[in-house]
Amino acid sequence: MQLIGLHFLFLSQTEPLVNYLIAGLGNIGPEYELTRHNIGFMAIDNFAEKHGLKFESERLAYKSELRFKGQNIHLIKPTTYMNLSGKALAYWMQQLKIPLENILIITDDLNLPFGKFRMRGKGSSGGQNGLNNISEVLETQNYARFRLGIGNDYAKGRQVDYVLSRFSQDQFKELPFVMGSVSDAILSFCLEGITVAMNKYNN
Repeated sequence: MQLIGLHFLFLSQTEPLVNYLIAGLGNIGPEYELTRHNIGFMAIDNFAEKHGLKFESERLAYKSELRFKGQNIHLIKPTTYMNLSGKALAYWMQQLKIPLENILIITDDLNLPFGKFRMRGKGSSGGQNGLNNISEVLETQNYARFRLGIGNDYAKGRQVDYVLSRFSQDQFKELPFVMGSVSDAILSFCLEGITVAMNKYNN
């Protein structure tokens, strides 16, 4: 009886896992692989590879999951295409019962130079179509987003061509170092909170 009592005492003191949802934005299909607009997908892929995770095709997204130090970190890559990212995000938030403060959206940003990134707890979409749709679906802009710079070295009227083109050879060489820092920042967001993550990794 004493051992059983101790067992139940131990269980009662064990804290439940905290759920997080990390969504990398991009477009599915081989024609979009390794393009600037898909840097959100690339960040999620890098994080998953670093932790030995595999993605499965599930409803509205490719999904994976990492249990780490009391956190349950769910990763998604929406298969709805960029402009309907909010549909996938809202579905998995509801399915996993994840509160707004525990989501992080990773996306490209034309207004930041390549290699720079910035995490924020809220804000406008900055014209990014995926963030626009997420804000419309969630009816709020008060969610964390992690903007990864892709630069804006394009001629007037060629923005679409630029974001849907691949990185330069020099940028490809630098990407592994950028993605390493991004992966660390994602983990910091989940383990230490957004304020600490911003202070550590906003560059």
